[in-house]
Amino acid sequence: MPRRLSSIAVYCGSSPGRDPQFAAAAAAFGKLLGERDLRLVYGGGHVGLMGVLADAVLASGGEVLGVITRALEEKEVAHQGLTELVIAATMHERKARMADAADAVVMLPGSFGTLDEFFEAVTWTQLGVHTKPCGILDVAGYFDGLTTLLRRSTDEGFLRREHLEMVVIEADAEALLDSLESWEPAVVDKWLDRTDR
Repeated sequence: MPRRLSSIAVYCGSSPGRDPQFAAAAAAFGKLLGERDLRLVYGGGHVGLMGVLADAVLASGGEVLGVITRALEEKEVAHQGLTELVIAATMHERKARMADAADAVVMLPGSFGTLDEFFEAVTWTQLGVHTKPCGILDVAGYFDGLTTLLRRSTDEGFLRREHLEMVVIEADAEALLDSLESWEPAVVDKWLDRTDR
């Protein structure tokens, strides 16, 4: 039975990237969130893909919760037109508040911060800290190298196939949201080499 999603945490770049497809995809995804009445939870910035995404949700009549640290408020130019803007004391608090406020998490193109935030949420799902679906919107093959690495991690015995498969990867935004709604958590032990069972 499909789960009812009401809020999606999205991690993406505070830069727009060189390829215009990235910003176009962020805008289209934001529009889709607004049309589906899904609240966006994101890092609170007004710049880069973050700003494009938030503006598209707002333009579609959707709600946006931004969570930003005091230190990044100026650096990422906090968005002043959001439904709600929360100032967190630390990055740890920022990530926890975003995860707590969302039913699912999605990654769009970005770099260190985007990968860090997304994979912390994935790890929490893997360990059962929460049971929230985690998805990647693979724009223009941006995440091809990452998916190759994850498959290699499975081949080399560092990652269970069930845990690899719990990360939803789609190139189409509607397909991604549909997959997140039908997602079921993997019920397996994290450890690959336990001998006491």
